[in-house]
This record gives sequence, structure tokens and C-alpha cells, in this order.
Amino acid sequence: MNVLDEFTTTVSKALGLDEAVVDRDLVLHLTKDVAHNVARPAAPLAAFLVGLAAGKAGGGADDVRAAAEKVAALAKGYTAPDGE
Repeated sequence: MNVLDEFTTTVSKALGLDEAVVDRDLVLHLTKDVAHNVARPAAPLAAFLVGLAAGKAGGGADDVRAAAEKVAALAKGYTAPDGE
């Protein structure tokens, strides 16, 4: 088991999450897109917001995927407002 697998399993268990719902690669790709297209500090914020939105929608794997896809699309087309 690699470090990411072990960490994902440990944290999922500690938080009472079903590992089948945790799509680690989806979250890692999302945070990479946000970090590169928006700003590095926005990456963990985006992951947190995706988690909140998915939880609000029911918390299933489809809810996570839908929220992540929305944020990834926003990040890919993101243009900072003037002056930022």
C-alpha cells in the first residue's frame, strides 16, 4: 500500500466515511487544475467547498463528482478580475 492509499484509508475511517465514495484521484486532479489555473492557495479551498457541496447534495459519489466537475470547469476558464 502506498502512502496516499494508507492516508486515504486512515482518514476515511477516522471521519466515518465510506471509502467507496472517496475518489482520491478526482480530488487530486481538481486541486491541480485549481492550483494551476487560479492560485495555489485556492486548491485546498476548492476541495473543501466541493466536500461541503457534495455533503449538502447527499454525500454520494455522484454528488462529489458533480461538484468537482463544476469547480474544475470554473477553474479551467477562470480569469482573475482586473487588479488581482
